[in-house]
Amino acid sequence: MKYTGAQIVVECLIEQGVDTVFGYPGGAILNIYDELYKNAKRLRHILTAHEQGASHAADGYARSSGKVGVVMATSGPGATNLVTGIATAYMDSVPMVAITCNVIAPLLGKDSFQEIDITGVTMPITKHNFIVRDVGQLADTIREAFFIAKTGRPGPVLIDIPKDVTAASCDYVPAPLDAHFTKGKASLHRIMKVCDIPDEKINKLASLINASERPFIYAGGGVIISNACEELKALAEKAQIPVSMSLMGKSAFPNTHALSTGMIGMHGTKASNTAVDTCDLLLAIGTRFSDRVIGDPKRFAGKAKIVQIDVDPAEVNKNISVDDSLVGSIKDALSRLLPLVEKRKASDWNAKIDEWKAEVPPSWKQSGKLSPKAIFEYVNGRVPSDTIVTTEVGQHQMWTALFYHFEKPRTFLTSGGLGTMGFGTGAAIGAQFANPDKTVVHFAGDGSFRMNCNELATISRYGLPIIIIIFNNGALGNVRQWQTLFYEKRYSATTLDFAPDFVKLADAYGVTGVRVTDEAEFKKAFDTALASGKPAVIDAAIDKDEMVLPMIPPGKSVDRIMMDIDL
Repeated sequence: MKYTGAQIVVECLIEQGVDTVFGYPGGAILNIYDELYKNAKRLRHILTAHEQGASHAADGYARSSGKVGVVMATSGPGATNLVTGIATAYMDSVPMVAITCNVIAPLLGKDSFQEIDITGVTMPITKHNFIVRDVGQLADTIREAFFIAKTGRPGPVLIDIPKDVTAASCDYVPAPLDAHFTKGKASLHRIMKVCDIPDEKINKLASLINASERPFIYAGGGVIISNACEELKALAEKAQIPVSMSLMGKSAFPNTHALSTGMIGMHGTKASNTAVDTCDLLLAIGTRFSDRVIGDPKRFAGKAKIVQIDVDPAEVNKNISVDDSLVGSIKDALSRLLPLVEKRKASDWNAKIDEWKAEVPPSWKQSGKLSPKAIFEYVNGRVPSDTIVTTEVGQHQMWTALFYHFEKPRTFLTSGGLGTMGFGTGAAIGAQFANPDKTVVHFAGDGSFRMNCNELATISRYGLPIIIIIFNNGALGNVRQWQTLFYEKRYSATTLDFAPDFVKLADAYGVTGVRVTDEAEFKKAFDTALASGKPAVIDAAIDKDEMVLPMIPPGKSVDRIMMDIDL
């Protein structure tokens, strides 16, 4: 049966099990949007306020559900507005398919109206991308794109389709999912290949763990992506190995577990950073040794043998030289490792870890004002353990990682690699659509929130019961902190003592907004928002000189950790 290219796009999305797409229409993509209209009962389209918001929503949908997120945009500026969202997904290994439409094929390369070479623009920030010039290749290209996006180390894939291809017709034959990647290029097979880990590698690592006196785990986002959180927990408990997490690894291991040492790195806990500096065996699982974790690479884990487990061979020996590596499925590696590891009781090493865990910055113990820690302590006690938390980027992001009690995987959505301010509101939208029965709380800074606050329109239109808590210090807090510590308090362009009024802004979009200045007001506002089942914005006034502590200065080692700062 003959289908148009636009019909093929819709049919292939449904083949893939897609139920929701996020996007914004335009001239070049009208044929596809016409088919979305005709198939509204089969495929839900969410209209956002801006294409960037749509890309972050597709990202949040993917991170919270484990499915492939889908975003659509038209040619030219519509396509380029996706770039930040695609790059965000790329840096954090998020499976996403972006579908853009371009000018008709005869006009490509002629500086036509709203023409852009979006495949050229996105080549460095996609796992792969395509431009489809023949409608006969469209179905297999879409199938291939989904396979690439979700296989091995996930990532975003872009498909650009000239408008005349969406109008052209060809025979369309539905295909089952297991037959969707039967051809393709040899190079693409290499991209998707997941290596088999030899038994001798597993046996060697088990021997190292069994012989180690001070083992330590550094878990990253790859543990969550590979659905290996239960295996990680089982390994840690059996061998009594303390577990730290990167920012992307938060939620891979229960925050309140006795073996958890919390976040590692620049703003990680004293326990995590001291343990990595002291351990004799470091298991780095699903992590890329970010510069924000390792500080001085010459002194990172200097007393330890380092063994890295990762699906991507490109990450091995990239930022840190390791003593051994297991390249392949993390879930498979931990499952095979578990029976070979000896069961242990808590040791002097665990007792020492507990001593370090008790060492916290003095500011964590302060009370009497509306502090970030007080906000998180109250939220922790009021929301279900499967609540999905999103953030923007900045101080509030670090406070979230330090103070919020993540107990289940896929409940923390944040831009870790690219550090995208404006990410969290769109991500919260995507997470709420993917998880309609779960509570979604979005923590934001006043600087980040203003970047994509237009998505309040989307939240309001669809009645999404997202609670947005703005840590309003009237400043770009993280940058201000660096200016305080390293630039002799020269606060260049970081003071935000001007509009908007976030309560009035929320009201303009039909969302309830409340301003709070102390703990009692916050508690009342949060409880009201939680009970209402409606969207809410809580504008929480905090001190502009609140600091994120602990802090290791950039490029320095753990012995330079700052637990207190005298202003």
